[in-house]
Amino acid sequence: MNEEIANKVGPVMVDHIGIACENLEQASKFWQLLGLEQGVKDELVDEQGVTTRFFTTASGRPAKIELLEPTSEDTPIGRFIAKKGIGVQQICFSVGNLQAILDYLHDNEVMLINRNPVIGAGGKMIAFVHPKSTGGVLVELTQR
Repeated sequence: MNEEIANKVGPVMVDHIGIACENLEQASKFWQLLGLEQGVKDELVDEQGVTTRFFTTASGRPAKIELLEPTSEDTPIGRFIAKKGIGVQQICFSVGNLQAILDYLHDNEVMLINRNPVIGAGGKMIAFVHPKSTGGVLVELTQR
């Protein structure tokens, strides 16, 4: 990424790793035993068909673990579990200007699932990059 684009989008940092699970309570046990701090409340994100629960490694702005429980089998996470099983579903990077990075990636022929941002957990603006453009990993981008 050239300096001009880097100045537009801001630093790119790992925001969270999303893990698809069938049951938040069962999936939370390991992260609790490890000593991660559980977020204040779970969140139902109707638009994505998922209930989320976040864990952090320490106070402040560290990268998080996001557990993703589908609200039904006919949702993105429900279909992911049916096809691939439980496990890491995506890695999310936060950026300063989400639309600018989407425009930059699009202009460089990166396949985007979302050409424009949509609303995700916590009301944050998010967009996904297709795994075909990332070596097989679903990448979520979010704006800080």
